[in-house]
Amino acid sequence: MPEWMAQAAAQGVKPEQALAFIGMGLMQKMAGSAHDLPWLWSEAEDGGQADLAALRQRLELTQLAVQTGAPLSTSEVSQLLGARPSSETVERGGLKARRLSRNVWKLSLAEEASSRSDDAFRRRF
Repeated sequence: MPEWMAQAAAQGVKPEQALAFIGMGLMQKMAGSAHDLPWLWSEAEDGGQADLAALRQRLELTQLAVQTGAPLSTSEVSQLLGARPSSETVERGGLKARRLSRNVWKLSLAEEASSRSDDAFRRRF
């Protein structure tokens, strides 16, 4: 039996309690201070707060663009997809952007991508 366990037992502390105290002390030392504990979520780590109003507007506009088939500019497609299209056809997030002509795009659902992800989901679970 290690010396620290013998001392803890002599003082009436159970070995499990002694281990818990040591573990808590180590975690506090590793964290540096109480407000910097490593297991607490920090907004700075993930880029701050989400702008949910802007997200909702982007999703609604994406749905409208898919439903109507309206022609979109490259900058509009970039805004809706969240990335600038780099080739004639771009798939991202279950959407497909297809270039019709210079600076004219059409947005549609990427059916293949959604069926592949569904199959992968079924295989996992």
